[in-house]
Amino acid sequence: MCADIARGKALDTTGFGIEMAALPPIAEGRIDPRAWFERPANRFEIEIGSGKGTFLVQQAPLHAQTNYLGIEWAGEFYRFAADRFRRRGITNSRMLRGDATEFLAHWCQPGIAAVVHLYFSDPWPKKRHHKRRVLRDETLPVFHRVLTGAGELRLVTDHDDLWAWYEEHAGCHSDLFERQEFESPESAGGDEMVGTNYERKFAREGRPFHAMTLVRL
Repeated sequence: MCADIARGKALDTTGFGIEMAALPPIAEGRIDPRAWFERPANRFEIEIGSGKGTFLVQQAPLHAQTNYLGIEWAGEFYRFAADRFRRRGITNSRMLRGDATEFLAHWCQPGIAAVVHLYFSDPWPKKRHHKRRVLRDETLPVFHRVLTGAGELRLVTDHDDLWAWYEEHAGCHSDLFERQEFESPESAGGDEMVGTNYERKFAREGRPFHAMTLVRL
C-alpha cells in the first residue's frame, strides 16, 4: 500500500473533501453539490468509485470550466484523492466519502450532472451480491433523474459478466437511455480507454476492456 495512504492521518482533505456522514438529514431536503465549488454555475460531472482520484487528477486540469465530484466509499482512498487535489491546486474537483447510489437517490438534486462516469466498478461476481452492483434496475432511473437533458452515463469494465449485465440493463431500459459508442476522455493516454489505476493494472494483465455510453432520453 502507498505510504501516504498508510499514513492516513497525514493527509489533508480540508476544502476538497466532504463526508457524507456529515451531511444534513434527508428530511431537511435535497442538496445541490454544485454549491461545494468556487464556481457553482459551471458544468458538473460525477465520477463514482474514484479510488485514488487518478482520472480526476488527469481530466480536471484540462477542463477548468467543469466541476468534478468524485465519490468513494473507502476512507483511505477518499482521503488520498482529496489530498492530491489540494496539493496540486485542482480547485474544480472535490471528493465525497460515502455510498454513491444512496447520495444520488436521496440527497442529490435532480437535473444537475452532464456526465456520470462509472469506470471499473466492483463487479460483485457472486449472484447473491448482484444487488450491490452500482448499475441496477433500481439505479438507472436515479441516474436518469440526476442527469441533465441529454446527459451521459459512461461505463467501462474489464469484467465479462458485468459487461453482459450492463448490456442487458441498457436494453431493458431503452426508454430511459440510448446506447452509443464510448469516446475516451482527452486525458487518456495512448491506447487507454480512460487511464485509471485499475485500467493500467488490468492492461498489464492482458485483460480486454468493454465500454459504452448511455445517453439520457
